[in-house]
Amino acid sequence: MQPVLIGIGAYLVAQFAVGMLVSRRIASESDYLLAGRRLGLTLAAFSIFATWFGAETVVGAAGSIYSNGLSGGSADPFGYGVCLIVLGVVVAAPLWRRQYTTFGDLFRERYSPGVERLAVLLMVPTSVLWAAAQIRAFGQVVSASSDLEVDIAISVAAAFVIIYTVAGGLLADVVTDFVQSFAIVIGLAVLLVAVGNANGGLAALPSLIDPARVGLFSTADATPLEVLEAWAVPVCGSLLAVEVLSRILGCKSAATARNATLTGAAIYLTVGLIPATLGLVGPALVPNLEEPEQLIAMLAQQHLSTFLYVLFAGALISAILSTVDSCLLAAASLVSHNLILPLKPTLSDRQRILTARIGVASFGILAYVIALHAGGIYELVATASAFGSAGIFVVGLFGLFSRVGGAPSAYAALVAGVVVWAAGEYWLQWSTPYVAALVSALAAYLAAAALAPRPAARPEVSATPLS
Repeated sequence: MQPVLIGIGAYLVAQFAVGMLVSRRIASESDYLLAGRRLGLTLAAFSIFATWFGAETVVGAAGSIYSNGLSGGSADPFGYGVCLIVLGVVVAAPLWRRQYTTFGDLFRERYSPGVERLAVLLMVPTSVLWAAAQIRAFGQVVSASSDLEVDIAISVAAAFVIIYTVAGGLLADVVTDFVQSFAIVIGLAVLLVAVGNANGGLAALPSLIDPARVGLFSTADATPLEVLEAWAVPVCGSLLAVEVLSRILGCKSAATARNATLTGAAIYLTVGLIPATLGLVGPALVPNLEEPEQLIAMLAQQHLSTFLYVLFAGALISAILSTVDSCLLAAASLVSHNLILPLKPTLSDRQRILTARIGVASFGILAYVIALHAGGIYELVATASAFGSAGIFVVGLFGLFSRVGGAPSAYAALVAGVVVWAAGEYWLQWSTPYVAALVSALAAYLAAAALAPRPAARPEVSATPLS
């Protein structure tokens, strides 16, 4: 495996060099957090795709579909793909026109600074948990390609990711996303062709699929409400994810923001079909696999030469890097811009960039600690999508598209959403805690809006002159 490790190392060095070169153009907070608001269609679309296409899309989705059939893809790639389409059609252009620096600005402008702070405190853990999942996956790839223990490999991966993200910011992130996107596409395509050639050609792969496993909305082992839960978490839980919203805010026009999001969605769904296909044929190729998330790695080791395996490992690392740096930047931008800057409004651009970079490093260390002690990648991603997002979904959409409700409504929905989800998930063991959280957040928002005192009517002015 030594040549594989050397190849991965060379790939990482090249990525780091590109990031450092681009980072020289960073001169302001807008450059670091929003790439100067000058992203065109191509860079923005591929960056949105690469940000969304993480380790769970490759490793987690293939394993879930291996175990549960096509319905196991309700999150990846189908649920998150639908999420991107809705984001592009409904949210992207209206959000871009607000000209926010972070999504947290919406909660301050529409509701109050207190709501802004609470929303940030709910959004940051999502980004950190998602980053932890990617760091853990990165470490597992390095460990599988070397003699390093998993914990040591995760430590090495975390150190690289933190340094890489601290230096570059969104501008470097977007440029390297463009490169990483091609690595992802090529690596997965090579693996699919290799697996197909070993089994009679690509045209023969459908014959290996059990027809009983191709139902996307299968309710054989789940109630309709549980199916709704499986789709609501990725669609509603990630619709207002700050990682992708930062790309939208960084676009140069509303039309670019909308079209880039829809293009990114199309790429995501197309490429996501590759691990989905491998997950469907997996039981015929590697039956009785104890750890389904190992399917992709096993197929790569069986069917790829050393050179092609390096190419595939680089592709997987690309998927991880493009997601984890986005998560760390999102968490740091929310804290630095929406929590620290209001307390220190006189900070210079240089000090603001330094504050954001310190945030990236701090959240990177926290994500590393979580990655070391986490049970698995898929669980981390599922928790990241559900934590606090029910309230964010309700309050964010009302904030963007309606004048109904004010600060009391926002507080009620945010608190109700996270409390009901946490109680249902960890205490009451409900099968559909996220759907319950969404309903509770909506009900709390509307109830608070209905109970809020209305502004007193102005007294009528008599037209009769005073004597």
